[in-house]
Amino acid sequence: MLNFSYYNPARIVFGAGTIKEVGVLASAYGKKVLFHYGGGSIKKNGVYDQVIHSLKESGLEIIELPGAVPNPRLALVKEGIEVCKREKIDFILAVGGGSAIDSAKAISFGAKLRDGEDIWEDYYMRGDYNIREAIPLGVVLTIPAAGSESSTGSVITDWDKNLKRAVNSETIIPKFAIMDPETNYSLPAYQTGCGISDILAHLFERYFTTEKHNDLSDRLLESAMRNIIAYGPLALKHPSDYRYRAEIMWTGTIAHNNLLDQGRVGDWASHDIEHEISGIYDLAHGAGLSIVFPAWMKYVYKKHIDRFVQFATRVWDVDLTYDDKETMVEVAIEKLENFYKSIGMPIRLSDVNIGDENIRQMAENAFLGRTKLGSFETFNADDVEKILRLAL
Repeated sequence: MLNFSYYNPARIVFGAGTIKEVGVLASAYGKKVLFHYGGGSIKKNGVYDQVIHSLKESGLEIIELPGAVPNPRLALVKEGIEVCKREKIDFILAVGGGSAIDSAKAISFGAKLRDGEDIWEDYYMRGDYNIREAIPLGVVLTIPAAGSESSTGSVITDWDKNLKRAVNSETIIPKFAIMDPETNYSLPAYQTGCGISDILAHLFERYFTTEKHNDLSDRLLESAMRNIIAYGPLALKHPSDYRYRAEIMWTGTIAHNNLLDQGRVGDWASHDIEHEISGIYDLAHGAGLSIVFPAWMKYVYKKHIDRFVQFATRVWDVDLTYDDKETMVEVAIEKLENFYKSIGMPIRLSDVNIGDENIRQMAENAFLGRTKLGSFETFNADDVEKILRLAL
């Protein structure tokens, strides 16, 4: 187990009816709020009205910035930065899922950059995580998936260049996250499935490590995986059952608040590879991850057989002779693929009508702005191409 320092100041306000607290929480940071959200879903399910009522009840001035979309766009971030500067925004409230939150995070520190700094080139492309200052932000989470409600991360897409990149900084951890599982009842099945896949992926990225003697975090990660595997299909079958939605929502936060990173080094190659797919094809992140992860596992497992045997037995209950470790792992990967299919997720690029026409470009683009990919296994562009071809 490695030495570590863990810090996460995000206040989690969890449960039915908690949206009414947003005004009081936000008012601690000033009087003028940028209310950032996506399309019309929060207006249809009543979340928008609840948020507006609570903010106004606390005497806050509201400036709205709608338009957040999956694979959040750099263009909207730049628009939000200008709004914050012009309106002298005190606080940013993101309402929705990871797209709105990641966009809000980018706006929050982009509005505080020094003259001459460029948010995309100097931060997202260079991976510069030395973010000095940001407008405080909070979250009302309505889509459990990205875990961005209490994470250090923000992922943004420059659609003009078809590039998707991330930054990580404690400076942009939200001050609070309101999480009401009842807001998830109206989510389409596909969106729920994408969220489940995204949560699993965050657990996988941390689980597959070469660091030794991390049994506590191993078992916490395995437990969280089993929780998602158990409750994900139930939430799809019973979309308005509070118990199942609550389990998924809370697991999504734990999966990505960095608690389970401690003492170990995660991999993150599969996320970086998926970013190249969604950066070109605008595929939902969770759907891209359900395609990439089985291919990644098939490519790397033979060099790390014992870690994958542990994964097979503890997570998937594979009960075969230990004399045939490779078969144990292959059965586990097949179980994972069958799980993805059971929640409506694709497992091949061909499932989402993507061919091999851009595979080499995606493999090479994965190294723009970075010198290596992965930690569990370090890749070059040829490796990434082979993984993408396994995913065809």
